[in-house]
Parts: sequence; structure tokens; C-alpha cells
Amino acid sequence: MSSNVRQIHQIIPAQPTSDGDGVKIRRVAGFNHKQFSPFLMLDELKSDERADYVGGFPPHPHRGIETLTYMMQGHFQHRDHMGNVGELRSGGAQWMAAGRGVIHSEMPMMEDGSLHGFQIWINQPAKNKMQPAQYHDFQPEVITEYTHDETGLLRVLAGQTAIADQTLSGPLLQTGVPLLAADWRANQGQSLDLKIPQQHQAMIYVYRGEVQLSSRVVKAGEFALLTEGDCLIAQNNTTTDSGMLILAGEPIHEPVVHYGPFVMNSYAEIEQAINDYNSGQFETY
Repeated sequence: MSSNVRQIHQIIPAQPTSDGDGVKIRRVAGFNHKQFSPFLMLDELKSDERADYVGGFPPHPHRGIETLTYMMQGHFQHRDHMGNVGELRSGGAQWMAAGRGVIHSEMPMMEDGSLHGFQIWINQPAKNKMQPAQYHDFQPEVITEYTHDETGLLRVLAGQTAIADQTLSGPLLQTGVPLLAADWRANQGQSLDLKIPQQHQAMIYVYRGEVQLSSRVVKAGEFALLTEGDCLIAQNNTTTDSGMLILAGEPIHEPVVHYGPFVMNSYAEIEQAINDYNSGQFETY
């Protein structure tokens, strides 16, 4: 067991809302919360009803952020103005760095069935906000997995971590700042002891059951900001299975100005983004 265990600093409940063409989501937004950095927002998409997701996310712009989308159950298709077409299916993920501008859509390829997925917004450092956009998808078979009877299942989507003296690297390593994104699933009595660099800010989102960190419990639909430390220790002490996302990253100590799909460092840059999009500049990138 590591010496400096991260504790729960604050618990934030996800709020129901909708986005795109009426897609129902639960959202945790932290644009103006320094302890979220380098992350900005987390959306959970979860429904068994076709009407809740069939409208998808028609073409829309972004500038100044990265998005990491993780599909636990479902099938969507990504298209963007650069000609990228990607399949996002159960167990897979996709990453996009919007940089100076991208126009993309994320539309369902499923007519019925259950949908459960997440989209995480990650801030880009000022030096990257006007770089060319990038896109990659990661099919389920390339996601790094660690399984153990005492631990359960850990899926590493992005970055590096260590567990039981074993270093794990996710398929996504090219983010603007070093970060970790992972999914932990556990049954009764299983626990996790995960190394997280001291200089990274860390947070979790429980999407199934409940998880205990020290003496506090985080329940499904709750997001928890963690204190400083060099490791995360979590347990499932219930009779049902649990699941949580783990996010950690190097904070970006720069101003954050957010307007719709644009995240920049000043209001002037936001106005420029709006003007560039309205004038058709994004389509030329």
C-alpha cells in the first residue's frame, strides 16, 4: 500500500440535461473549477429508450479542446470535415483534438437497444489551441486491460499508471498534457490500489453501484474530486457490482473562457472563434 492515499475532497452529483438533437445525458461541468483541470466536463449517456438517443449529435464545431469518448454499450459513427470516419462501438473509444477548429457529427448506428457511454472534455494548453485538428479511434481489442481476482477489471484508455508493480499504458498517449483515463469494474470485496503521479489532479465518476474511498462512499451518478497524493485506493464493499471512471492529469494553469463548443483563454479569442466559424473558416482547415 502506498503512503499518501488520496481522499475525497468534494462530491458533485451529475445533473440531467440534453444535448445534440435531444440526446438525454447526465453532466458534470467544471469549466470554472481549478481542481477539474485539465478536464472540463464529463457527460454520461445512458438509456434503454431509442427516443433518448436516436437524434444523435448532428454536425457542430469545436475549438480549443480535446474530447475522449468511451462507449460501453452502443454503436455510433464519427464524421468530420477533414474526411475522418470512425466507428465507436461497445468497449471502444475515440479521441479528437479540436485545435483551431473542427466540424464533426456523432450519430447512432443502432436502431434500438441500450446505450451507455461517456464523453470527456479535456482542455488544451494555449500553445495547442490553434494547432491543426487530430482524430483517432481505438477499437475494443486495443484497450489495455488488467484483471485479477482481488482487483476486478481495469481498462486503461489513455496515459500510464501502475498497479501491483505492473505498468499499464493505454492506447492514447498523445494528449496535450499527461493524463490518465481508466475504467474500473469490481464485484463485492474487490479493491483497487492505483499509482497516480503526485503532481496530477485526480477525480472519479461512479456509474454503477457504489465505491468506498477511506470512510466515504461515492454512489452511482456522483463525481468526486480527490485530494493530493500518490495513489488511489478504492473498494467495493457492497453485494452488487460497481463501476467507476478514473481521471487524472497535469493541471493547466491558464485562464479558461468557455462559450458553447469553444474553450479559449480570453473573450477576444472566443469572439474570433465565433467569427471564424460563421465565416466558413473552419471548413478550410
